[in-house]
Amino acid sequence: MTAEADRSLVGPAAEASSVVVTSRPKPRRRSRRFWSPLTLRILALNMLPLMVLFGGASYLDRYQKSLIQSELDALQMQAGLISIALGENAITVGSADYEQLSTESTQSLLRRLVSQAPVRARVFVPTGELIADSRVLAGPGGTVEVELLAPPTTPDPWDEALGWVYDLVFDRLPRQHGWPAYEEQPRQRAEHYDEARAALRGDTGRAVRLAASGDLVISAAVPVQKLKQVLGVLMLSTQTTWIDEAVRSVRFDILRFFGIALLVTILASLYLAGAIARPIRRLAMAAERVRAGHRRRNAIPDFSRRGDEIGDLSVSLRAMTDALSSRLDAIECFAADVAHEIKNPLTSVRSAVETAIRLSDPEKQKRLMAIVLEDVQRLDRLISDISHASRLDAELSRAELESVDVGRMLATLVEMHEATGETAEHGERARLALDIGPNRGLTVPGLEDRLVQVFRNLVTNALSFSPPRGTVTLACRSDADWVTVTVEDEGPGVPEAKLGAIFDRFYTERPKGERFGTHSGLGLSISKQIVEAHDGSIHAENRRDAGRVVGARFVVRLPRR
Repeated sequence: MTAEADRSLVGPAAEASSVVVTSRPKPRRRSRRFWSPLTLRILALNMLPLMVLFGGASYLDRYQKSLIQSELDALQMQAGLISIALGENAITVGSADYEQLSTESTQSLLRRLVSQAPVRARVFVPTGELIADSRVLAGPGGTVEVELLAPPTTPDPWDEALGWVYDLVFDRLPRQHGWPAYEEQPRQRAEHYDEARAALRGDTGRAVRLAASGDLVISAAVPVQKLKQVLGVLMLSTQTTWIDEAVRSVRFDILRFFGIALLVTILASLYLAGAIARPIRRLAMAAERVRAGHRRRNAIPDFSRRGDEIGDLSVSLRAMTDALSSRLDAIECFAADVAHEIKNPLTSVRSAVETAIRLSDPEKQKRLMAIVLEDVQRLDRLISDISHASRLDAELSRAELESVDVGRMLATLVEMHEATGETAEHGERARLALDIGPNRGLTVPGLEDRLVQVFRNLVTNALSFSPPRGTVTLACRSDADWVTVTVEDEGPGVPEAKLGAIFDRFYTERPKGERFGTHSGLGLSISKQIVEAHDGSIHAENRRDAGRVVGARFVVRLPRR
C-alpha cells in the first residue's frame, strides 16, 4: 500500500519565493512587584464609591441646618411665652395711656423664668436701652456675670482615639462660612441686633451668628406687649454647642462604620485581586517561559477547576501551548524526514556521477546519466510535494469553510475519472463504482478542493492495488452527526502491522513491478492532515471473507456540523 501524493500537487521543483524579514518587538521585561497594577486598580475602583458615599454622608450640612431651625423655633416659642408673662406681670409705671416696664420687676421675673434654661435672656425698652440681662446679677457690691458650664462627662477612649482623625478630616470641610460674626458691645442696645430692631416694630426676629470660639449663637426676639402696646423687646439667645456635638456624634458613627466598611472593602479587594491578578500573572510568566523556549509542554498552570473565565483562559492557553508544541515537534520531524528522503537520491546521484567520471565506455556513461536523470526527476517530484505539504497547514488554518455536498462531489469525481480516461487506463485491472444510499444530508462544512484531493488520493491508490477486472467501490452514508465515506478495493490488503504506519510521511509500499521512486509517499499523510483539519478522522482496515483478506477499506468520517 502506498502513501501517494495527488498528481495535481506535483509542480515545478524551482519556485520563486520572497522572504520578508521583520523585526520582532522586544518583549517587555516584567518586574516582580509586591503590588501589581491590577491589584491597585481593583482596590481604587472598590474604594472610590465608598469614599464618595463617606464624603457625602459626612458633610451633614442639611442635618445641621435642620437642627438650627429646630432650635430657632424652640427659642421663638419660649420667648413668646416669657414675653406674655413679662407683659402681664411686670410692674408698670406711668399713666394709663403710656405704660412701661419696671426694671427691678423685670430683672427679678426674668431670672426666675430662665433660671433652669440654658439660654440668655435680655430685655430692651423701646428706647433701645438694655434693662435686664439673665447673665448679669446686680447687688450691693456691683454686677456679676453668670455663665452656665457644661456638665462633667467621662470621655470615651474610642472617641479620643478618633478625635485626631475627626479634627484632621472634618474641620477641613466647608462649614458655617455664611454666618455673620457675633460681636457683643460693652453697652448693648437694641439697634445692635437686627432681630431686636424687628421686634421693636412688632414683628418677630431671628438671627444666627458665629462666635469667636467657633460655636453658633442663635437668637430669637419677640415684642413684649400689653394691649397691643410694645413695652419692650425680649431676646433669647443660646450657643449651639450641643448642635456641634450632635453633628460630631453622627460623624463619629459614620467614621466607625466607614472604618469597618473600608477594612472589609480592602480585604475583599485584596482577595479579588489575588483571585484575578495572581493567576493572570502566573499565566503571563508561564507564557513568557514558553516564548523563551525553556519549556514547551506543561508550562501553563492548570486553573480549570476554577470554573470561571480565568479557568477558561488557562485551558485555552494550555491547549494552544500543546498545539504549538505539537506543531513544532511535527516541523522538526518533518525536517528530519525531508533531510533523510532527499539524502537518498542525492547519494545515488553522487555515486553515479563519480562512477561516470572514471568510466571511458560511452554506453555505460549513458546508462549512468539515465540513472542521474531519474534521480533528479525523483528529487523534483519530492521537493514539489514537500513544498505543497509544508504550505498545506497554513492554507487550512486561513481558509473559510463552506458547505460541501459529499455525495455530489463523489459523483463528479467518478465522472471526471471516466471523462479523463483514468478509468480506461486501469480498465483491464479494475473499474470504479459509486454507492450512495438513500441518505440525505450529505453536506459537511469544509474546503471542497482539499476534500477532492483526499478522495482522489484514495481512489488512485485503490485502483493501483486492485486486481485485473476488480472493482473499487465508493460508498457514502450519513447519520445525525457524521458523514462516512468508504473506499474499498479487492487488492491484497494492508499488512496488519502497517495499518497505522501507512499514514506516516514518506512511507511507501508499492505493488510489484512498479518503478521505484515514482511516488513520494506523502499522499496518505496529506490526506490525513486535511481530514483532521476538518475535525474528522481517517483510518484503514482490511476486508475479510471467512477470515481471508479480500481487500482494503479506507474510512473517512467528517462531522456534519
